[in-house]
Amino acid sequence: MLVLRDPEVARRIVAPEIRQLVEQRFLDICAEEPYEPDVHGYMIVVEAGDSVRGLEEESGCPLLADPCFEVLEELDSCYEMVFVPGDGDFGIVIFIPKLEGIDPDLLAVCAEYAVPAP
Repeated sequence: MLVLRDPEVARRIVAPEIRQLVEQRFLDICAEEPYEPDVHGYMIVVEAGDSVRGLEEESGCPLLADPCFEVLEELDSCYEMVFVPGDGDFGIVIFIPKLEGIDPDLLAVCAEYAVPAP
């Protein structure tokens, strides 16, 4: 998994569609102020071979059993799952690519609950 607590790390995302999406989300989240991971939250890009357990441990968010995401949208190349664990602006955004090697149970939950992105 690629954990992004710095917008510069987005350059390491191999898939251009997901990289552009992550870069745009950083811009959206910051709203022209400096990015602060402790204030704005962070993002995770799931990679082939990542375990759901590892993702849940990293994010602190349930992904399969009783998922409590705020938003789950389906895009062409991935799913975008958003968690807002408190009352502030802090959020955790998880991008789940539609690729071979991504946990099939995670993809199944995404396919079941996702709404098309506008």
